[in-house]
Amino acid sequence: MLKVSLFGVRFENPVWTASGTFGFGLEYSQYVDLNKIGAVCVKGLSIKPREGNEPPRIWETPCGMLNAIGLQNPGVDYFVERIVPELQNYRCRVIANIYGSTVEEYVAVARALKGVNGVDALELNISCPNVKKGGLAFGVDPVEAARLTEKVKGATDKPVIVKLSPNVTDIVEIAKAIESAGADALSAINTLLGMAIDIYRRKPKLKNKFGGLSGPAIKPVAVRMVYQVSRVVNIPVIGIGGISSWQDAVEFLLAGASAVQVGTANFFNPKVTEEIVEGIKNYLTENGYSHVSQIVGNIEE
Repeated sequence: MLKVSLFGVRFENPVWTASGTFGFGLEYSQYVDLNKIGAVCVKGLSIKPREGNEPPRIWETPCGMLNAIGLQNPGVDYFVERIVPELQNYRCRVIANIYGSTVEEYVAVARALKGVNGVDALELNISCPNVKKGGLAFGVDPVEAARLTEKVKGATDKPVIVKLSPNVTDIVEIAKAIESAGADALSAINTLLGMAIDIYRRKPKLKNKFGGLSGPAIKPVAVRMVYQVSRVVNIPVIGIGGISSWQDAVEFLLAGASAVQVGTANFFNPKVTEEIVEGIKNYLTENGYSHVSQIVGNIEE
């Protein structure tokens, strides 16, 4: 009923964890049964270890949070040598989220993961600033997003999911360009750029000034973008953004998502993914569906 096959990979169910909100998965293993999750999208990996931004780098907001962690991680080699062997003790699929500040850095991370057993797909974080193009994010330019996708595809033997930025004028144009460049799937959306100010100190609440807004507050935007993108591409779309219940997940599936990623909700309910899996299953049974694929994009217009 819940098993799905996407880009040649078989998943136990369409409920995954979102990168940056679940560590490497192992950190949550005492709170949630990883075998009951379709996939773990690990924290973003760079070619070299990265310390991230100075604190404060997290701030709670109404219905969500701002974060400017700065993609802190121990580097791809550590991940391959120390983390992947541990994750292979579980049935969940493993998706490696990767990033860089140049195309060459993305390619280097992809090559480091080539042939690594236990890593089932790559997810490209294209919201990162392209230092060779004046600091603009790769994901805001369809030409650059497509070029990056094509280069990474040529450097890996794994399916490539590209994570779309919502901080763009036309997400549909970018999605179509990335599909044309050979992406195997799209995930949408990454965080919205936001800011908070301490009115008494008259200073930004984040050291970095700006941060990514996530949580329930962004769900309507995410649902809209998943709906738009899923109707113009022929590759799977993975829905992300404010999912904190099975009802939210079903909404994304109806909008056109083939699977969903749960992010910020993991912080306040570590078992939320398990609950969502069970909720989707019950919804399908109660409404006479035999398989989750029957509700994907299935809304009356």
